[in-house]
Amino acid sequence: MVTKQFRGSPEDADLRRADSLAREIFSDVANKWAFLIIEALGERTLRFTELRNEIEGISHKMLTQNLRMLERNGLIERRVHPTVPPRVEYTLTESGQGLRATVDAMCGWTHQYLSHIEAARRRFDA
Repeated sequence: MVTKQFRGSPEDADLRRADSLAREIFSDVANKWAFLIIEALGERTLRFTELRNEIEGISHKMLTQNLRMLERNGLIERRVHPTVPPRVEYTLTESGQGLRATVDAMCGWTHQYLSHIEAARRRFDA
């Protein structure tokens, strides 16, 4: 196996690593369920069932997978309380709140250009 040697400044290596991580995170969170989970949590803490009730159409499996992915990426915090049965709560982390601001901006963009988008789709589909 041949290993490529990186030739460049440490800053360039950091930028490449950051770009790679950004692509990976965008790939993870760029789905409707992740956005809806982030939006549902907002400024509050919710239990699994409360989240599932907030997000119409999400299955138990999809909610579980997306919560694990969001936790892995440091966007949500999962807190388990030692009760019987265990009580599990989810809340956005600081970085999750930062992403929420971006999601909110995207929703605002959608609302602002909704009629333009619908008209373009009608023309394209015609």
